[in-house]
Order: sequence, then C-alpha cells, then structure tokens
Amino acid sequence: MRDLITISTRQREELVDITQSVHQVVRESGIHNGLVSVYAQGATGAIMIQENWDDSVQKDVIHLLQKVIPRGGWLHDRQDGNGDAHLKAGLVGPSQTIPLIDGQLGLSQWQNIFFCEFDGPRRVRTIVCTIIADR
Repeated sequence: MRDLITISTRQREELVDITQSVHQVVRESGIHNGLVSVYAQGATGAIMIQENWDDSVQKDVIHLLQKVIPRGGWLHDRQDGNGDAHLKAGLVGPSQTIPLIDGQLGLSQWQNIFFCEFDGPRRVRTIVCTIIADR
C-alpha cells in the first residue's frame, strides 16, 4: 500500500513533524503488522527520526548541520545557490523505515518522524509512505 503526504514549509531550514500524517496513512491502510517506509521526494529534503519532547533537539540538528555544512562556497552553488542543501539532504538521507506493530508505528515515546527542509520555503513537498504487510 502506498500513499502520498504533501506539506508546505515556511523556512529555508526546518524540521517538520509529519508523525500524525504517517499515522493517518497507517490507519487508512488497514495493515496492522509490517514495515512503513517514509521517503522524501526531492534532492534537498530528508527524513529523520528524532526526539519530540520540545523543539530544542530539532533546532540543534539544524544548527549542527549549518556548522558542518555552511552555506556558500560549494561547486553546485554556481547553478542555483543551494549546494549546502544538497549536501545536508544527502548526509541525513531521504528515508526511514519504521516497524508497524499491532497497527501502531514502532516509535518510542520520545520519537517522531520529521521532514527535514534544507532549501525552503517550499509550497509543496511530497513524502511517499509505503506500507508492507507481514504475511
């Protein structure tokens, strides 16, 4: 089973909590056990599982990546000025796989699923959710 989640982003770099949207896809699938793949379409977005207690960890992630991969000076910047966004997305990665256990995402109490925007704001970002059932 496959479904799409579409979101919009408001900042150049931000983590957007998509956990409830993924939960909704799981509920609508009727699948109770298996795997959920969450995949960010686009070369400057990524998917991360991270703490959900408050937004300090998400802000720390953005600040760390800004320090490790600063804006400007990349060869790709000659094309469209977003070389850092491509590098950050590649480092974090486009997808995560979550176990589906008795109809619930196998996340801990403190984990949520985040879309990582590195080249926003964007009016439309698409995330592909694929659910594979245990048989």
